[in-house]
Amino acid sequence: MTSTAPETQRGQDAGDPLGEQPTSWQRRLRRFGHVPRPETSLRDRLDPPWTRPGRQVWSVLAIPPHVADRLVRWSAWGGPLLVTLVAGLLRFWRLDQPNAVIFDETYYAKDAWALVNQGYEGSWPKDVDKLILKDPSSVPIPTDPGYVVHPPVGKWIIGFGEQLFGFTPFGWRFMVAVLGTISVLLLCRIGRRLFRSTFLGCLAGLLLAVDGLHFVMSRTALLDLIVMFFVLAAFGCLVVDRDRSRRRLADALPVDEEGVLRPDARIAETLRLGWRPWRLGAGVMLGLAFATKWNGLYVLAAFGLMTVLWDVGARRTAGAARPYMAVLRRDLVPAFFSTVPVAIVTYIVSWTGWIVTDKGYYRNWAATEGKGSSWSWLPDWLRSLWHYETQVYDFHVGLTSGHTYESNPWSWLVLGRPVSYFYEEQAGCKESSTGKCATEVLAIGTPLLWWLACFALAYVVWRWLFRRDWRAGAIACGVAAGWVPWFFYQERTIFLFYAVVFVPFLCLAVTMLLGAIVGPAAGTGARADLGLTSKDPTGERRRTLGAIAAGVLVLLITWNFIYFWPLYTGTSIPEDLWRDRMWLDTWV
Repeated sequence: MTSTAPETQRGQDAGDPLGEQPTSWQRRLRRFGHVPRPETSLRDRLDPPWTRPGRQVWSVLAIPPHVADRLVRWSAWGGPLLVTLVAGLLRFWRLDQPNAVIFDETYYAKDAWALVNQGYEGSWPKDVDKLILKDPSSVPIPTDPGYVVHPPVGKWIIGFGEQLFGFTPFGWRFMVAVLGTISVLLLCRIGRRLFRSTFLGCLAGLLLAVDGLHFVMSRTALLDLIVMFFVLAAFGCLVVDRDRSRRRLADALPVDEEGVLRPDARIAETLRLGWRPWRLGAGVMLGLAFATKWNGLYVLAAFGLMTVLWDVGARRTAGAARPYMAVLRRDLVPAFFSTVPVAIVTYIVSWTGWIVTDKGYYRNWAATEGKGSSWSWLPDWLRSLWHYETQVYDFHVGLTSGHTYESNPWSWLVLGRPVSYFYEEQAGCKESSTGKCATEVLAIGTPLLWWLACFALAYVVWRWLFRRDWRAGAIACGVAAGWVPWFFYQERTIFLFYAVVFVPFLCLAVTMLLGAIVGPAAGTGARADLGLTSKDPTGERRRTLGAIAAGVLVLLITWNFIYFWPLYTGTSIPEDLWRDRMWLDTWV
C-alpha cells in the first residue's frame, strides 16, 4: 500500500510535523493527552507531496532500499503502461467480431469513409450494409451530399482507421479502440496526479479497463467514446495546469527566518501566473469534444468554471484577502481566451472539408435561399454553416420518436435500460435446454462497478461539501458535466451509452471511496495525530482490514466483468446462460 511520505524532503517547511511549532501551553497540555488539531504546511497545501510505498512492503519482499527507490520511480510510468497493455489486449482481441454493421455504425462508418475520401458526407442508398461487408470495393461513394447531424471530428478519426485497414469492421473500429486504450493510460496518470499515489492512479485505470460500457464503446464505431477521450484529456490538462500554477504561487511566497513558507496577501493578489499552455491544450481538447458531438459544449462550460474556481482557491490559500477580485483582475480574461475562443476556432476548423469542397449539405445555402440576408457581409460559407447548425439543433431537440432501447437519465447509474447493439439466435444448440444459442453485444456497464459508484458519488459529494476536498469537487464536476445536461432533454430520445462520457469520473469516485476504505498509512496524516505509529497494532489492523475489503470489491468487479464478457464481445453462449445474465427484466 502507500504512505504519505513525500518523495523528497521539504526543508522549507521543516519543524513540527503538524506544520507549525506548538506553543508552550500546547506542550503542557500534551502531557495530559491533548492532541492538537492536525494542520498541513502552506507549501504542502499549495503543492501536495507524492505518496510512496511504505518500507514494510520492500522489507517483506527483501528488496534493498536503493532498488526500491528505482522501482518507485519506474512505477510512475511502468504501472500505468502495464494496466494500459492489459486494456489494449482486451479491446483489440477479435475486434472485427461480430462481422456486421452494428447499431449506429450504419451511419458513422459510412459517413467517415465518404469524409476521408471526398471531404464531405454522402447520401448512401438503403440496404447497402450487406454489400459493404461482402465487397466494399464494389460500393461507390455517393457524391450527393448527405444530411448529417453531428460535427465531423469523430468521423475523421474513424475514417483514419478505415484508411489504414480498409472499409471493414476492423477498419472502422480501429481508431475508437486506440482511443479507448489510451484513455485508460490517461486515467492512470490523471488519478496518480489527483490522489498523489501511483497505486490509486493505476487502480482507477484498472476499473476503467474492466468497465463493460467503456469496453463495448471502445469496440464500436460510435462517437461517444471519442467525446469521452477528449473530455478526459481536457480534464487531465486542467489538473496539470492547476498543479503548475499553485507551485508557481508557492515559489513566489516568502520564507521566514525559520525556513517556513508564509502567506502574503500582496503576492497572492498581484502575482501574474504567466503562460499556461496546459490550459490552452484543454481548450483545444474541449473544442475537439464539441466538434465530435454537441454535448461537449456543456463540458466546456463546466470545466471553464471549475478552472477559475481553482484559481480562486489557490490565491486564497496563498493569502489573498479578496481572492475573487484577484482572479477577476489577473486570471479570468486569460482563462476565457485559453478555452472558449480556442474551442470555437477548433470547432470551425474541423469543418474544413465541408468548407473547401463546396459540395456538402447546405454548403451553398447562403448563395441561394439565404441570399439578401442582413448578414450578407459575412462570408457565404460561415452563414451557410450557421444555417446548417440551426437546422441540426432543431433536429436534436425535436427528436422524440420512440425507440426500443431509449432510457431516462435517472436510470443510467443503476443501468436501468442498456442498449443491445447486436443480437442473433442460432438453432441446434445442444448445450441449451431451449436448443438455441444467443450472440449479443450489449452496451452495459459492469453492474457491480456502477452500483458501487452510486455509493461512491454520495461519498464524493459529502467529502466535497463537508471536507472541502477539491479532488472530490473535480470528480463531481466531471460526472455532472456529462450527465446533468441530459435531464434538460428528458422528452428527447436518449440512450444509456451517452453516459460513457462520465465513466472515467465514476471510476475516480470509486477509487476515492476504496482509498478511504483502506485508510491512510499508519504514522501519517490524521492517524499520526491520533498517536498511531507504523508499529501501532490498532492502526495496522484497521489498514489491513480496509485493504482486504477494498481488494475483495475490486476482485468482485473484475469477476463481474469476466462473467458478462460474452455479452460484451458477441460470443455465442447457450440461451440458458444468456438468460442467467439478464439480472433485470429491463435488460431484455
